[in-house]
Formats: sequence, C-alpha cells, structure tokens
Amino acid sequence: MLDGTTWRVPSLRHRVSPEEWQARIDLAACYRLVNLYHMSDLIANHVSVRVPGEDAFLINAYGMLYEEITASSLMKIDYDGNVLLAPDFPGEVQYGVNRAGFVIHSAIHRARHDLACVAHTHTWAGMAVSTLECGLLPNTQTSMRFAKISHHDFNGVVLDVSEQERLVRDLGDNNAMILRNHGLLTVGRTIPEAFNALHRLELSCKTQIAAMSCNSPMIKVAGDIVEKTYMNYQPHVRRPFGVLDWPALLRKLDRIDPSYRE
Repeated sequence: MLDGTTWRVPSLRHRVSPEEWQARIDLAACYRLVNLYHMSDLIANHVSVRVPGEDAFLINAYGMLYEEITASSLMKIDYDGNVLLAPDFPGEVQYGVNRAGFVIHSAIHRARHDLACVAHTHTWAGMAVSTLECGLLPNTQTSMRFAKISHHDFNGVVLDVSEQERLVRDLGDNNAMILRNHGLLTVGRTIPEAFNALHRLELSCKTQIAAMSCNSPMIKVAGDIVEKTYMNYQPHVRRPFGVLDWPALLRKLDRIDPSYRE
C-alpha cells in the first residue's frame, strides 16, 4: 500500500539540466493550480511542456492525482512516445503515460515549436459547452477573448495517431480550442500563458452555463464591439498573459504546500 502522507518520488534534480528542472517546477505548479481551481478529473487529462532545447516533453504519470504531482514525478517522453526519463516510483507500481494524452500533446509539440505548453481538461462547464451547437458565446468581456476560438469535431477517444494531423489543423494559430463533445484545450508560449488561457476559458464556460440556466433572454453585444474587445486581448496590444499573475500564484502554492518543487 502507498501511504499518501509519506509517499515521495526521489528527486531528479541532479539528473536533468537546470532549464529542465525549472520547467518541471513550473509544470508541477500548473498541475497543482488546475486542481486548486477545480479543473482536474481524478487522474485523467494532461498538461505538458516542451523540454527546453530538446525534442521531448514532460507530462504527468498516469495514475497520480494532480495534487500529488511534483517536479520529479513527471514523465519525459519524445514525440513518438518513447520514455526518456521516468521517476523511480515507490512501491511496486510503475506508472506510464496515458495513450490519449500522448496522441493529443505530442501532435501539438511536434508541429508547433513556437509553443511550450499544452493543457487539456474535462471540466463540467467545458464539456457542457462542447456539446452546444452555439458553442462558446461572446456574451461577457472574458469570453470575448475567445471570440474566434478553434473547434475540433469528436471522432471517438483520441487513441490513433492518425488524429494528430486534424488536431493540429483545427487548432491553427489559435491559443484555445473546444474539442466538441469532449472538453477544452489551451496552448501557450509559456506555462503561465497556457494556464491563464485555461482559467479564463473555464470561467467563460461557467458563466455561459449559468446565464443559460436562468432561462431568460441574454443581452447580445454588437459585433463590432466584440471584435474590438477580442483585439484588445491579442499579443501585439498587451503584455504576455501570465507575467504578472504567475509569481502570485506560485506564492499561493508555496503557502499551501510547496512540495510541488521537490
């Protein structure tokens, strides 16, 4: 039996570069934050980050809760799914990498070298909006940030690498995508950027479901105002998302439980 109060994965800090170690700390922090803000789904779903300077990425070990993930517990794999570095898990269980997680995340990491992080969730709000023909409505200032969000049609559980080309094509140059009848996906040039998009997209979905549940007509915003608001969120008119909030979020995690850094 694994005792959750004492179970620790031996540190990998001495086995990786300083750049990879920092990426591991930030990714572990992102997992903890996804859980903290109620966007996790037991051991399912994934957040991944490209290993700096390598054709490889870090992803969660399939079998760990997000609240358990540490810098040393992350799996390092290449774009073909080969495990390059695995943690030394306590006990007899040796966790691997979820197949669907590999297919989705490796597709984007292989094709989009301008991106560092990919996040995918199955939240109740995200899944609910993913089933609506109307999609995500630009009915709040926050949701207008995603007024031109990408969409990917459901074709069963994503287990076949043949799905990868379509995933990349449907994402296009966007930083967010609704996987229809499935969930949400965001990407970013940094982990803070991807998490910021995920948090705001989740909030947009929750707000829409709440408004639609009132069974009352919703106020529609004029198209030109939606477009203007959307443009105000674009990279060329503002500082990168996450620059200000990420340090504050790390301080929050450090107050709650700094073990993600191990």
